[in-house]
Amino acid sequence: MALGLAYAVWTWPRPQRLLRERPPTTAFIDRYRATERAAQRDDRVAWTWVPYGQIAPELKRAILVAEDINFFTHHGFDLGELGKAVDAAMAEGELPRGASTLTQQVAKNLWLSPSRNPLRKVKEAILTWQLEQTLPKRRILELYLNVAEFGPGIFGAEAAARRYFGKPAAALDAAESAQLAASLPNPRRWHPGVSSGVYRARVDRILRRMARAEFLGHQI
Repeated sequence: MALGLAYAVWTWPRPQRLLRERPPTTAFIDRYRATERAAQRDDRVAWTWVPYGQIAPELKRAILVAEDINFFTHHGFDLGELGKAVDAAMAEGELPRGASTLTQQVAKNLWLSPSRNPLRKVKEAILTWQLEQTLPKRRILELYLNVAEFGPGIFGAEAAARRYFGKPAAALDAAESAQLAASLPNPRRWHPGVSSGVYRARVDRILRRMARAEFLGHQI
């Protein structure tokens, strides 16, 4: 028991390191590579880190309206938005938007498995709280934009922008940003270039939400 507790404490992530350091990898990237190796496929990923100022404001706005409109005002958890997300998903026939806050998604991407068991959810909650207590909001958003998966083996805004549009993340326009944001619920299935009515409808909804969310310009 004591040894198990000591091991858990010793191996627990240190969110405070992210104040100045970039993560060398993520749990999601490691899992993708392991899956590809097991299938005897190329396990290389496209992943290029860029600082916050080198990511287009349009992409930041698109991500926020698609995933976490209250990001700059909540403290890591947004139960009210979760209820709205479920209602909207049922009405629109799509995957729930904003089912987790961006901070929760950063915790999952960096350190956790996709398992839904109660212990993992507890770890996610603790890590989310630690991230919010330790990092500025823009740093959390920078982390998210650099570790989110935007297609099979494509991680981060810079790699996605160059793969799909042949340009850096800093040069993305509103339509391109909406296409990337629309992929986030299921990036292996939905991403720029796929033929999907559901995906196209989601892109259009995100563009409409972006037009109504000019207030985000003062936050991002």
